[in-house]
Amino acid sequence: MIEKWPPSYDATYIPKNDDPFWNRKLETMDPLEREETIIVPKLQAQLRYAYRNSPFYRNKWDAAGIRPEDIQSLSDFEKIPFVTKNEIREDQLKHPPFGSNLCISKDEIASVHGTSGTTGKPTAFGISQGDMERIAEAHARIMWGFGMRPDDTVFIGSFFSLYMGSWGALLGVRRLGAAAFPFGAGVPGQTERAIQWIQEIKPTVFYGTPSYSLYLAEKARGMGVDPGKDFNFRILFFSGEPGAGVPATKKRIEETYDGICIDSGSTAEMTPWMTDGECEHRKGMHLWQDIVYGELVSAETGRRVPYETEGVTVYTHLERTSQPMIRFWAGDISMWTLESCPCGRTYPRLPRGVYGRADDMFVVRGENVYPSAIENAIRSIDGFGDEFRIVITREKTMDELIVQAEPIPGTDNASTLKLEKKLETALKTKGLRTLVQMQRPGTLERTEFKARRIIDQRDLYDEMTKG
Repeated sequence: MIEKWPPSYDATYIPKNDDPFWNRKLETMDPLEREETIIVPKLQAQLRYAYRNSPFYRNKWDAAGIRPEDIQSLSDFEKIPFVTKNEIREDQLKHPPFGSNLCISKDEIASVHGTSGTTGKPTAFGISQGDMERIAEAHARIMWGFGMRPDDTVFIGSFFSLYMGSWGALLGVRRLGAAAFPFGAGVPGQTERAIQWIQEIKPTVFYGTPSYSLYLAEKARGMGVDPGKDFNFRILFFSGEPGAGVPATKKRIEETYDGICIDSGSTAEMTPWMTDGECEHRKGMHLWQDIVYGELVSAETGRRVPYETEGVTVYTHLERTSQPMIRFWAGDISMWTLESCPCGRTYPRLPRGVYGRADDMFVVRGENVYPSAIENAIRSIDGFGDEFRIVITREKTMDELIVQAEPIPGTDNASTLKLEKKLETALKTKGLRTLVQMQRPGTLERTEFKARRIIDQRDLYDEMTKG
């Protein structure tokens, strides 16, 4: 049984450097024992708290005829209705700025963050001081699991803004006792300065998006710097994009930097709790179930799927007081397993990482297409650069899938043509009828944050034909 909720942690505690576990007992516990003694009690406490303090959940659960005391097991928990991104947005429109799910008074808010609003109204997050401390503990514990130690220096190459990922990483680095190097990103000329600073400071850990790590490497080579020999990264960990879980992208990052590539992350609504994170063995992301409870459910039935089965990710905070997300429909597509990991942790794992999103998947001529499959095909072929675009067009009534890619600089015309044919063949073996368009090196847009690689132009055709 848990002794106190929300839990408080000893901020001075650090394991011994040679201990692979931050909390050996919790991380290696029998999964059934963990569910019964840790997860369910935490879940019940979180539900009681949310029902008492959140009109959003109280109204939602009353309408569904469910009370917190009805939930006595994880099977019972499946009766709780899902929460969607649109519901959160609509609630915040009715109850600005934080919605009716804030759960704390405004004077208890220690930090304000939110989404960019690129796909709709921005979502605002008010985070309490207690939650900030628990975020730091969760990050430090997962960072320890992939090998970070207090003698590391961590280069944080991501925006410090409304985006919470950078701040969560910073909190975790400081809690673990490592040196933070919060360099940021996004200012013109900043990447060139970062290359100079990295050579000077010699940070041992990188944090950012996979796209930015590859952009940084490309810029470094252009300045005569070898990111594998002249930098000092032994660990590169990522969130914000699925690329670090794409086998060919992971391999490219590791070969580029001569360090290990760690996939981790969450969604904006769950952030900054790091819900998923690989260990140093890199066998897929662990679901750290006693921090955030993760499920994979059927997109059709909404029921939890068995292990070794594909499903959609759903997450529940277990120790959040400010804006808890309970059965939040995150929409990532993955497969989970309870097979043992070499690290000895007994959490469920996503052995193939997150390889799609329900809202990223697109349908072309009746086929479901995930961008990660195209990314893996491109990055598996030597000779391609790191950027690509997927353009979907419509001619008459037929959809066309175009993949735009670049050869590495210095590639001659004959070799470029061979690359084009290789990629067409590789995509064809995946069942994709694709037109490959080779671009000149450096012509596709680069990014220091999340890459926008899917351009769907079918609406343009529909608009033209209306006239």
